[in-house]
Parts: sequence; C-alpha cells; structure tokens
Amino acid sequence: MDLVFKALADSSRRSLLDDLFARDGQTLGELGAGLEMTRFGAMKHLRVLERAGLVTTRKVGREKLHYLNPLPIQEIHERWVSKYAAPWLRAMSAIKSELEGGSGRPPSPIASPTRDRRATSGHAQIARRIKK
Repeated sequence: MDLVFKALADSSRRSLLDDLFARDGQTLGELGAGLEMTRFGAMKHLRVLERAGLVTTRKVGREKLHYLNPLPIQEIHERWVSKYAAPWLRAMSAIKSELEGGSGRPPSPIASPTRDRRATSGHAQIARRIKK
C-alpha cells in the first residue's frame, strides 16, 4: 500500500491515471503527449505506477498499451477513506432527521428562530456526534 501512496503523491502520475481513466489502453506516446516532459520522464512515471499496481500493460504487436487498474485505489478507499467518512455520514443523517422534525419531509422554507439557531449550530452537532 505504501507504493500506491507514493505513486499517487505526484501530480504527473495522477494526471496519467486520469488520462487512462478517460481512455484506457493508450501507448506511451499518447500518454506523454498530455504531459510537459520528455518521453523518458513519462516512461519513468509509468514504471512507478506499474510497480504500485495502478497500471498494467499489454503488448499488441509493436505497441505496449497501458491500462488503469483501479483495484489498489479501491483498497485504499475501503481501508482508509470509508472508515473515516462513516461517522460524518451518520452525523449528517441524524442532523437532517432532527432538522426535518423526524417527519421524513423537508422543513418548511419559512425561517423560524428555532430553525435558524439549529442550522447555525450544525457544525457543533456534527463534532459531538462524531466523538460518540
């Protein structure tokens, strides 16, 4: 997983991944055209992405095609992002239900002092709910 984080740390490598996401199966020349670097520089970045498992290659005739492998990014999401996002989502859902009065329908567009006070204290409510 360290290799994936190292690979994602560079903006040129992230740009290469974005290009492959937009159109999979590109050659080095096609990928390098979007970067402001030499062909050799692009090749070095692709090698780092390959070692991290983010890019796979396949030879077709004389061409070497590069393909995005999203599995390592999904593993990072499952391991790191989702566990930190879950408390925020639960807190936001609870605040939404509270603001809606538990009726399941959106609050009236007419502002009331109580509703205004609850809306301004939303950040504090999120912080309290996350700590639970």
